[in-house]
Amino acid sequence: MKIAVDAMGGDYSPREAVRGGLQAIEEKNLQIIFVGREEAIKEELAAAGYQGGLNGPVSIVDASEVIAMDEHPATAVRKKRNSSIVVANRLVKEGEAGAVVSAGNTGAAMAASLLTLGRIPGIARPAIAIPMPTLRGVTILLDAGANADCDPRDLLQFGLMGTVYAEAIMGIPSPRVGLLSIGEEETKGNRLVLESHELFKKSGLNFTGNIEGQDLPRGLCDVAVCDGFVGNIVLKLTEGVAGVLLQRIKEILTGSLLGKTAALLIKKGLQDLRSQMDYAEYGGAPLLGVQGITIISHGRSKAKAFKNAVLFAAKAVEEDLVAKIRQAIEDYKGSGRK
Repeated sequence: MKIAVDAMGGDYSPREAVRGGLQAIEEKNLQIIFVGREEAIKEELAAAGYQGGLNGPVSIVDASEVIAMDEHPATAVRKKRNSSIVVANRLVKEGEAGAVVSAGNTGAAMAASLLTLGRIPGIARPAIAIPMPTLRGVTILLDAGANADCDPRDLLQFGLMGTVYAEAIMGIPSPRVGLLSIGEEETKGNRLVLESHELFKKSGLNFTGNIEGQDLPRGLCDVAVCDGFVGNIVLKLTEGVAGVLLQRIKEILTGSLLGKTAALLIKKGLQDLRSQMDYAEYGGAPLLGVQGITIISHGRSKAKAFKNAVLFAAKAVEEDLVAKIRQAIEDYKGSGRK
């Protein structure tokens, strides 16, 4: 299996992208194609101590251009045809790689996948599916930022894709699907939520009804659906609260002798908590709905996050996630539901 890694995407690339890719092939029988400025990648391979040559598990595809974080995504993708993210997607389109991983400009990663790979037939809008840690494990939140404006049919498709993802990748049988709203009653919410609720009730999904923001961390559903505007706010707020919470716990436990003693007693629990809330543990989020596996990682990703993103991409390829989503859409259309 070959995974294309956008070696120039992210705040710490190519160093961390290269090191993460190398760590992934130590854990799984993979071939990593690093895409980006060849000389820079070779330097990082040497710095990491890689001595396997470029004809084995590691290869390089040169891409001279880089899309910066502050560039307009669609414009940059169209103008910079030799950028690392565009070339990496082209490898997937041409069958040279099974998936692409990037921690670069999120909008550019989405635009490159949409323009190069195209949508799965029947999908109106692809969605970013984020795994969010909860008291009961993980809840898949989508859309987490790909689409600020949606209609009810878009949200229903998000629910379908999220269900397939939860079953195939997370191993959750008959995932519970919740619709994010301002109240659990089906009469609560804006027009988008009210109309979406009616569609979900008739969808055949394991729809549990509306959920509120406070229900997400409690894990009251396996798949939480919302538009990308709301989803991205939820994601960023959750990241901020988690960071502040961990910082305050650290300050309290290191601020006195009693606190330091307590910290020693609960050290393992604190490590587990930090690990559960660390985005690097999940590696990245798939862009569901395109004709290929695209994993979008955090811009601040380091080696661990890149490694996990590559392993996640490999699992999505192994499970044939794209084909399963395509089949779910066809089955839904064939059922006669509207």
